Amino acid sequence: MREKYYYETASAGMLEFEKIIQKLEESVYSEGAKEKVRNLAPMLKETEVKARLKETTEARLLIEKCGNPPLTDQEGIESYMEAAQRGECLSPEQLEKIAINLTAVRRLKDYLCRGKSYELSLPYYEENLDALDEVREELNDKIRGGRVDDYASKLLKSLREGIDRQEAKMREKADSVIRANKECMSDSFSTIRNGRICVPVKKEYKFRISGSVIDKSSTGNTLFIEPAAAARIYEELQEMKIDEENEERRILYTLTAMLSDKAEIIRENTRVTEKLDFIFGKGKLSLLMDGTEPVINTGRRIQITNGRHPLMDREVSVPLNFKMGNGINGVIITGPNTGGKTVAIKTVALNCLMTQCGLHVSCEKAEICLNNQILCDIGDGQNLSENLSTFSAHITNVLDILRKANGESLVIMDELGSGTDPTEGMGIAIAILEELKKSGALYLVTTHYPEVKSYAEREESVVNARMTFDKESLKPLYRMVIGEAGESCALYIAKKLGMPGGMLKRAAQAAYGTEITVAKNAGEAFEDNFSEDIPEELIKERTAHISRQKSSGSANELTDKFQIGDSVMIYPDKKLGIVCEKVNEKGVLRVQLPNKKIYINHKRVKLHVKAQELYPEDYDFSIIFETVENRKARHQMERKYVEDLEIRYEE
Repeated sequence: MREKYYYETASAGMLEFEKIIQKLEESVYSEGAKEKVRNLAPMLKETEVKARLKETTEARLLIEKCGNPPLTDQEGIESYMEAAQRGECLSPEQLEKIAINLTAVRRLKDYLCRGKSYELSLPYYEENLDALDEVREELNDKIRGGRVDDYASKLLKSLREGIDRQEAKMREKADSVIRANKECMSDSFSTIRNGRICVPVKKEYKFRISGSVIDKSSTGNTLFIEPAAAARIYEELQEMKIDEENEERRILYTLTAMLSDKAEIIRENTRVTEKLDFIFGKGKLSLLMDGTEPVINTGRRIQITNGRHPLMDREVSVPLNFKMGNGINGVIITGPNTGGKTVAIKTVALNCLMTQCGLHVSCEKAEICLNNQILCDIGDGQNLSENLSTFSAHITNVLDILRKANGESLVIMDELGSGTDPTEGMGIAIAILEELKKSGALYLVTTHYPEVKSYAEREESVVNARMTFDKESLKPLYRMVIGEAGESCALYIAKKLGMPGGMLKRAAQAAYGTEITVAKNAGEAFEDNFSEDIPEELIKERTAHISRQKSSGSANELTDKFQIGDSVMIYPDKKLGIVCEKVNEKGVLRVQLPNKKIYINHKRVKLHVKAQELYPEDYDFSIIFETVENRKARHQMERKYVEDLEIRYEE
């Protein structure tokens, strides 16, 4: 139960151990080995851990000396064996796959035999493998290309030769019919329809050819007739094919029964091969990471020489040198942001976890103690899905860790006491460190609180460590120095990046309660009273402005946009017209052109000359827009009622 808990805690995503598992899974072939990788969990027995590490070391050495082992996928072999033992008949494809599997076992045995010359124990797994050479040869002799081979038995060879002769005779009969009746044929070639050989006969010559109609063309003009002579041969051919099928089935049942007798041996081969696949997968991972076998101790000591985070690029990763134990149970790491503090503690924890899983560590040299638990509280700043109640989640996790931590645990905490008021957060951080000290666990924590640094200087079993930082280039060096406290360098970085002197002075006064010239805690970099050429105030830069969409205007504004009689230009044709109806609520107006009236959106019309400049006041626009007949009718209607008189408007 403790092993299960350890694994679940350590692989909860904080240490990214699942990515190591994924890399290991990519290094194996068989599904059984992949399952072993997915179930990989830390071990608590010293002898078991050492044995698994030794396997990994020997697997890597064999790969270096003899190349990659000839391992193959074992998928389906177990189900084939179960079917054989139930009395089922295996197909030629299944038998051929078993033959390939036995060939791979033979090659693996040869590979391991070569490895025995290096005086390793891993190659002696060869003795647990049985290639079943006689069975394999029998399968290879009788099954080829996914079918029963012609030479599997004399009877089968004779039957297949007879079938070939009958098929040739049948085609000859069909061809002779075509040659003798060319005028009746729609083509000069015989064809196979519904498994029978046929000749293509024109519909009108149906009764000229002796035989059975098997099929006809889509148009119905061609009939496919099996000649009577070919039909007699076809009947004989079918009998021979039945005999062939029976002989094939007899051979397949014989081979299946032979395998059924060897089922346990084949299963054992599969188990051993999958185990070797898993072990060699660990060796391949070690080569990929340039790993090394760590020394195991139970004296609560961790020492890493030139260690790297196994998931980081080897070319850019700066080696980590770390040491704790022998009376030093706690290491408090300080330094600037992005300085590598989190990577450093993850590197230590991940290498410890990999060790107890029987994997090599990404170090030049390492001595690792066994831990019954690795307890983590790591909240990466790069996590975009960070919970709003960060501090609550942080404290909940920390309290859970403190309840579980004991003298055989390793505790990793990042940004201790963060996420709340700095003064209270500092107090909580020290209280947590006190509790960790009482538990007897090994612990690594990162922090920015100066009071925590002072706490580490006072306590005998706790030491400070810092991550180095190049103040000239403003780049972290990612190197840890144990025994020294670091500084966050926030004010220094802000100064180098151009923060004005006034803002820096205010920041220092708020942080340290005094002017920066006498603020010793601010670092010696600030003792020059900002004598360098730093602007006192922040100079604002000119920036672009938001461009807002222009309002299209209200309904009343659109109605008043154009007046009847206005001369307007119509785009894109640039034709002149006169407004005869004002803009409606949909933004459409009517314009009189030389030959016609049109409706058009107001956005395509531009005012050319206002009506008041073209016509006198109270001008009668009906003279322009109405026909002579309509005008006469209107005048008559205005004087008196006239029956059947109407005014017609253009649409």
